Amino acid sequence: MTYKAINFNDKLGLFDEQWSPKVIAEMNDYQFKVVKLEGEFVWHEHKDTDETFIVLEGHLRIDFRDGHVDLAAGEMYVVPKGVEHKPYAESEVKVLLIEPRGVVNTGEAGSSQTAPNDVWI
Repeated sequence: MTYKAINFNDKLGLFDEQWSPKVIAEMNDYQFKVVKLEGEFVWHEHKDTDETFIVLEGHLRIDFRDGHVDLAAGEMYVVPKGVEHKPYAESEVKVLLIEPRGVVNTGEAGSSQTAPNDVWI
């Protein structure tokens, strides 16, 4: 077995595309994904699971139909399952997502922003 820490900045340096989460680790059935976000995303929900956003760098706003939450580096928010939401970043933000394996980034909404699933870096 190899014992090596996973460095978020090293992993984030391996890709440039936005709205395309990359898996960096798994724990049980949960995946840890790094992603770069900028601009608006599509309204969507995840009917069967919560979704955790941890901001590593930058500023992220998550809109809800009845409000929003603002997140800065070092902050996190758990979007409860079944809650429609839309992430937004005025400038590029780097995020760690935690969600079960197989979750599609756009839920059932589908769009040009739907990313391939289970892409490891």
